[in-house]
This record gives sequence, C-alpha cells and structure tokens, in this order.
Amino acid sequence: MPLSRRELLILLPALAFADSSSEPHAQFPVEPRARLAVTSWPFRAYIESPTNHGRKSSVPGMDLKEFPAFVVDKFGVHNINPLADHFNSTDDVYLAAFREAVDKAGSHVVDLGLGGRYFYDPDPTARQTAVDYGRKWIDIAVKIGSPSVRQHLQVRHGQKPDPAMAAESLRQLADYGAKRNVVVNLENDNPIAEDPFVLVSVIEKVNAPYLRALPDFGNSLGEHDEDYNEGGVKAMLAHAWNMCHVKDSVEGENGQRKNVDLARMFGLAKQSSYRGYYSMEFDTNAGDPIVGTQKLVQESLQYLA
Repeated sequence: MPLSRRELLILLPALAFADSSSEPHAQFPVEPRARLAVTSWPFRAYIESPTNHGRKSSVPGMDLKEFPAFVVDKFGVHNINPLADHFNSTDDVYLAAFREAVDKAGSHVVDLGLGGRYFYDPDPTARQTAVDYGRKWIDIAVKIGSPSVRQHLQVRHGQKPDPAMAAESLRQLADYGAKRNVVVNLENDNPIAEDPFVLVSVIEKVNAPYLRALPDFGNSLGEHDEDYNEGGVKAMLAHAWNMCHVKDSVEGENGQRKNVDLARMFGLAKQSSYRGYYSMEFDTNAGDPIVGTQKLVQESLQYLA
C-alpha cells in the first residue's frame, strides 16, 4: 500500500539511518497505568468487520473506531492493540478515520495483531506471500501510528516448524520494518508453530533488532506445565521490546482451567528489565470479557506498583 506524502515526510528522518542493524526507537511510559493496553481479541464478539468471524449478534456491535473510547470508558486505559481482522476496511479514508478516533479518545495504538501465515513452508511462493502480507500491514501500522506488528506463524498439517526456513523470510520482513521503524513481534501462541523456544531460535537466527518476541504470560501453559511456561516466557523476555500479553488463566487439555502465576510473570519481566507495554488479553472462555479485563487491569496495576 503506497504511503501518502505526509507519511513519507514523517518517516524521512527514520529512513535516513534505519536498517536491519539499527535499534528500534520509542519512548515508553513509566507510570503503571500508562503501561497498560487492551487488545481487541477478547471483544471480537462485539466488533463488526467483514473479516471478523468471532462476531456474535447476541451482543451489541461496535466498529473498531469505537474501540479506543470503549477501552478508556470501561477500563481507564489509553493504549490499544487492535487485530487486523477487526478493521472494517483498509482504505486510506477508513484508516484516517480510525486514527482520528484513537487521537480523540486520547489513546494510542501500541501494537497491531496480524493473522497467521506460512513462514515455515518449503514452498518459496507461500513464504513470499507471507512476507508480502506482513509488508502490507507494516505500511498500515505506519498509517495508524503503531510501533509494531505481531505476526503469527502457521504450519500446515503434518509439517514441523523449520526455524532456518522461517528465519530466511522473517529477516526480509524485519528489514522492511526497520526502514519504517516498525518492529515485527512473534508471540508464543500455537503450541507447535509458535512454541516459545522455537520462536527464540528463529529470532536468534535472524539476529535483527526489528524482529522481537512478544511473550504471552499464559499461552504456553495450555499444553504444558508451569515450569515449561515460565521457562518459555523467560526466554522470550530476553528478546522482548514493546509488548507482553497478560492473562490470568487459560484453558488446558480436556477443558481444564489453569491459573497463571501473575506475580511470578511480572517478576520475570522486572528481572529482565522489560520496559514496554502490558496488554490485557482475557481468556473469554473464563467469563465476561469486560469483567475479566477489569480484573486483569487491577491485578496488573498491583504488580507494577
């Protein structure tokens, strides 16, 4: 997607020196509440978008442009990280209106969540399609003022993740992000394609400041025990830059609910000198997302105090 003249003028100072070896630059807040964010994923039932398959007619609907003000009103939080599938459109008019709504709410976009793509695929065409998809959304991140994108990784049925294969393509994406001062984050989510230790291997193979980890405090607990989850989060925190996802429980095998030791997770983040944002991502299988997110906000403030 081509950038406007105004966006190019904004980017020129960064483009003058940005490359895959330069460090991403951002000024993070230090006040605890200012470090909190809310992702749109737990509220997918409410969000009206042609690409949002989680919309439920049983609850009131909202356009994503309404989400920043909703988060301020319900949670007193002025940072959001929306998902790509929740945008009603990606044309310039809609993106400009969305950014205006963010500004009007006194909010900020602190990460942009993307869908899964086949960076591990042995077919070079599939990998190139994945890179092109990421580049498109990096350009959109610039337009809406997001410092990063979260790129999910997928594997096809029967395939195993190949870190070397993914590193080759993700290096291209990180280089593209560096030119626009947009970091590419990888999150421990899918237990196979996005195992935390596999992602760390990919990140270390690329070895570029614009490819970083996004540790989710609970995702790896779903398929593993507390020690594995803690080790994975700790390994990812060593490569984190601007974003962690916070949840206090996850649904494990056979539907059993597992509690996340948030005190331990925030302690690990502090030990790693992590300075970025913490985004609330309540597990909607555990109840009402509004009530659950309110609880997560209070828990997070307690551990950041």
